[in-house]
Amino acid sequence: MREAFHDQLDGIFADLSDICGQVEIAVREATKALLSGDVHTADQVISNDRAIDAARERVDDTAFALLSLQQPVAGDLRMIVSALRMVSELERMGDLSVHVAKIARLRVPSVAVPDELRPTMEQMARTAEDMVRRVRDIIVDRDVEAAIELGRDDEVMDQLRRRSFTELLSTDWQHGVEAAVDIALLGRYYERIADHAVSVANRVVFVVTGDLPPRD
Repeated sequence: MREAFHDQLDGIFADLSDICGQVEIAVREATKALLSGDVHTADQVISNDRAIDAARERVDDTAFALLSLQQPVAGDLRMIVSALRMVSELERMGDLSVHVAKIARLRVPSVAVPDELRPTMEQMARTAEDMVRRVRDIIVDRDVEAAIELGRDDEVMDQLRRRSFTELLSTDWQHGVEAAVDIALLGRYYERIADHAVSVANRVVFVVTGDLPPRD
């Protein structure tokens, strides 16, 4: 019984890794739609989010079943509770990718990002996607050092967010209110994806050590 129980626990973390992979694709494809004005890709991101939602429900069902049937304690309980928090964060990252795709679709046949903001937005998107990829490895390897390092690297995204606001509020801005709102929202979406990635990584630290990383 205990061996089967721990197999189920390992299965939950395998599912979390798979969901993280789906989120990575969602971030990448949403960015592709955003920067190219590709309505088909945007629609695909929005449609595929149902698979992430369904995967989250499966993790929830398994975790709650283990809680009710096995009544875990100590480290096992910590794993299950953390998994519930992590899958919620991952689903939200998928939702944020959908928000990016919806902005892309809304501006078709135009592109939502003005040319001068494109380098900053591309870098924000790359940073977000890289953090999702890294957090997937952290989940698989239960790598505490990599998780802590990810939290420190989140400052890169914060700097990019500040840069986007600087460009947005420049006296040279000539793209109107609609584009300004788009850029402000997009910056927020990518920043939040990174924040959720850090939160998931922190939960891995908690699973392994019993403690959350200290806040800066």
